[in-house]
Amino acid sequence: MKILHTSDWHVGKVLKGRSRAEEHKQVLAQVIEIARQEQPDLVIVAGDLYDSGAPTPEATRLVTRALTALRRTGADVVAIGGNHDNGPALDALRPWAEAAGVTLRGSVRDSPADLIVDGVTRDGERWQVAALPFLSQRYAVRAVEMYELTAAEATQTYADHLGRLVARLTEGFTEPDRVHLVTAHLTVTGASVGGGERDAHTVLGYAVPATVFPGNAHYVALGHLHRAQRVDGPCPVRYSGSPIAVDFGEQENVCSVTLVEVTATAAARVREVPVAGAVPLRTVRGTLAELAEATPPEGWLRVFVREQPRAGLREEVQELLPGALEIRVDPELLPAPGGGARAAQRAGRSPRQLFADYLDSRGHADDEVRELFDELFEEVDR
Repeated sequence: MKILHTSDWHVGKVLKGRSRAEEHKQVLAQVIEIARQEQPDLVIVAGDLYDSGAPTPEATRLVTRALTALRRTGADVVAIGGNHDNGPALDALRPWAEAAGVTLRGSVRDSPADLIVDGVTRDGERWQVAALPFLSQRYAVRAVEMYELTAAEATQTYADHLGRLVARLTEGFTEPDRVHLVTAHLTVTGASVGGGERDAHTVLGYAVPATVFPGNAHYVALGHLHRAQRVDGPCPVRYSGSPIAVDFGEQENVCSVTLVEVTATAAARVREVPVAGAVPLRTVRGTLAELAEATPPEGWLRVFVREQPRAGLREEVQELLPGALEIRVDPELLPAPGGGARAAQRAGRSPRQLFADYLDSRGHADDEVRELFDELFEEVDR
């Protein structure tokens, strides 16, 4: 059977105030075109369909239309909720999904059987997916309690909980003539973050070892980390990565989807298919003069400007580089932390003096800014 593995669409993402809706339309259109050309038997979307737990109507339309279009290629479609998704809200879409022929699992319910999905390919090969949506620390405990584990087991670590859940979900991986698959949205120890993940859900407290996955699984399709990569484990374990660079920390990532060919008796063969369509993210550095002389790079830009801070600097950079979404003074030009206002004796000093200390500590010697502060302070202090 052939599997198309994708994840972390983050539809609805806004980058520094800039909507990326048109980029997402192009990116997902290419993912759908890859599915049309490759004709997979199964498409797995391993979480973070949305960037927000409260997606806009436009984002919801785009995701539901993309899932429908993937199903219309002839593939079965299994999608799970990620940490950016609202699991119960995704579950509320299950009547629509079932009518569209899409299997959608937003959260863990009270029966492990609800997370087991069975299917048969066009050629008659049977497959089974254990589909585990993202679980927070609190809901991991609730899930193991629902599945009747002991009190001692319920007080163990997040990794212990996830390990027991995966073991429970895959205990039926015993038939030798069936392809056994796992999809989950989580952080595996030793994998490389892509740059735009939510920090709170990638720290070690949320990391699980690859050994939680059973050795008899033919393929584990993961979401959550945005860099496409293989993870060492007892079976083939892989992140597909995001098909769109979510923020500037991901500008070096190669956006792609993963295609997997596997049978019940043959090892998985994996290849990446690049996905274009998104505006590239780039970082540039230089003085205003250097930025003015250089050919403006294409894409959305993060600019580290090598000038002392002053009023109007951002506007000057944006005039030179209309694609600049993030503008910062180069950190090398800023004083080391610990001086200026941090070291000043605050007691008995006026707000004007404290603000002046702050400006000095940042190397900001612009009299217009001081005058503006004075005007604003007088206005609010009347």
